[in-house]
Amino acid sequence: MYSAFQQHDVETAPEKSKPLLRQLLEHSGPNGFYAVTAESPETLTAYAALHKAFMASSFTNEEKTVIWQSINVENQCHFCVPAHTYMAKAMKIEEAVSNALRDETALPTTRLETLRDFLCCCCAIMGTQVTLRSQNS
Repeated sequence: MYSAFQQHDVETAPEKSKPLLRQLLEHSGPNGFYAVTAESPETLTAYAALHKAFMASSFTNEEKTVIWQSINVENQCHFCVPAHTYMAKAMKIEEAVSNALRDETALPTTRLETLRDFLCCCCAIMGTQVTLRSQNS
């Protein structure tokens, strides 16, 4: 997938991407997603803002990992699953949780399992028109 896109570093990125790309790479180290996303300064900026907001949310690190990896596994993203496995290790998430997410086996708590089920349902209906019960009344 990524071979079709130029992977930028701070030197090759568009001028408007350079300051943010430098900041992100200083924090994360080499990162293929940032390297590709830097092609569009607006996309890189939007992703960084969304990531910052998500990280500041009230979800625990374990729940954040379930959110990312449930979507990644459901979409069979061969880039995101290993990237977020690495992030889970950095966030000190139990390996059993990461393995269960990747292997699609039972998670250790009902709460995490329910969160994964909800996200998998969201992925399954993506692009499908859904009528909410409140719209029927």
